[in-house]
Amino acid sequence: MPKIRKPREHSLLLKTFRTYLQYVNSWLYFRKEHIVGLENVPIDGTPVVVVSNHQNCLNDPLCVCLKLTDRRMNFIARANVFKNPIFNKALRAMGLLPAYRMSHEGFGAINKNRETMDDAGQALTDGETLMLYPEADHQDKRWLGKFKLGYLRIAFEAAEKMNFEQDVMILPSCNHYSNYFHARTDMLIKFAEPISLKPYYERYKESPRETMMEVNTIVRDTIQQMMLHIEDLDHYEEIDFIRESGYGRKYAKEHGYKFNYLPSRLLSDQKLVAELQRAYTENKEEMEGVYADTRRFSEGLKELNIRDWLFIHNPGIEAPILRGLGLLLLLPLFIVSIIPTALLFIIPKIFLNILIKDQMFISSFNVGVSVFVSVPICLIIPSILLWIFAGFWWALGYFVAFPFMFVLAWNFMRMFQKFMGSCRFVARKNRDKVSKLKEIRQRIFSQLDKLIN
Repeated sequence: MPKIRKPREHSLLLKTFRTYLQYVNSWLYFRKEHIVGLENVPIDGTPVVVVSNHQNCLNDPLCVCLKLTDRRMNFIARANVFKNPIFNKALRAMGLLPAYRMSHEGFGAINKNRETMDDAGQALTDGETLMLYPEADHQDKRWLGKFKLGYLRIAFEAAEKMNFEQDVMILPSCNHYSNYFHARTDMLIKFAEPISLKPYYERYKESPRETMMEVNTIVRDTIQQMMLHIEDLDHYEEIDFIRESGYGRKYAKEHGYKFNYLPSRLLSDQKLVAELQRAYTENKEEMEGVYADTRRFSEGLKELNIRDWLFIHNPGIEAPILRGLGLLLLLPLFIVSIIPTALLFIIPKIFLNILIKDQMFISSFNVGVSVFVSVPICLIIPSILLWIFAGFWWALGYFVAFPFMFVLAWNFMRMFQKFMGSCRFVARKNRDKVSKLKEIRQRIFSQLDKLIN
């Protein structure tokens, strides 16, 4: 057996920065992170190409990198983020390599990808882990695009450099988020069993492209089975609304899934989406009616600025009163919590409205601004000043209390939004519209029960 190489070690500076990223990402931004199939990840030192769907820009590779802390990770990212010399050096030190695209950098820059592929292949021959997104760009829907073959070309060429004696593994994975755009939501990473390229070496020597296409089909099918793939893009918005609505919750409960536990909910959503797509194939006219009602219901909710969960609880006038009293009792704690954490809410929004046009960059941008601007201003600098002027224990107390203050402030604002929504739901002027929406909702549920069960 060829000797497994030992990957390069991260410097102390990079290890410290990764710990800081973990703090911002896991303690502040996400409410809960789930990882499934970690036992499928090959041991460190094995040449591994992690291949995944790509739906949330920076968050996708960042979350994987922060979970696989036992190894040197390498990623291929958009070349435009390497333009700044300082960023270029920092990104390469963290294992990122530039990918040049004809649509962005022009045809002349495409040849530079050869150097990137060579560097990525060298990382594999050094026993490091490479992560790639074969769709070549992020999606704006829960849907899997076509895969390009670049990742397999890198993998097989690395195997060839090692005289086809060392196995190179392809590790299919997927990222899944309860919400793409909001903080304090859940995320999930799943790893399937790795696919060994060794059985394909002889065929690759004879027919490289045909062999890569065969393996690519296996990898893509594996990832599609793990993730939520909504194939019916013509009715994507309606299907996505149904699975997010009270019907998705009802379906999960009736089929033995836990709606509030993301790994279980993903399985429920996969099954529900498959049922909706089957029902559309078999009963197109009836399902068109369901989707039309779904659009009317969704538009009605937006018009009144209320959410579907209100129809589940069906609150009376006492609900807003009790919520209002609860908010008043918690108001002093909110004021204490929002003063040091306010910039975490304000700064991203200021830049977001100016700089971001692609909505799938929202969460990545929020994390980036938090890492480099908001958290240093709100946490690091105050902690240092407290240490200097008040002492170590005051600084430590503030540092430990900070994430809890952020979570409390965030939850208070969510409670206030629910309070306002329940007020609009029970308002006298909205009664007729709410009543009509209830009828539409009941009709949707009744038709779906008939068509998918």
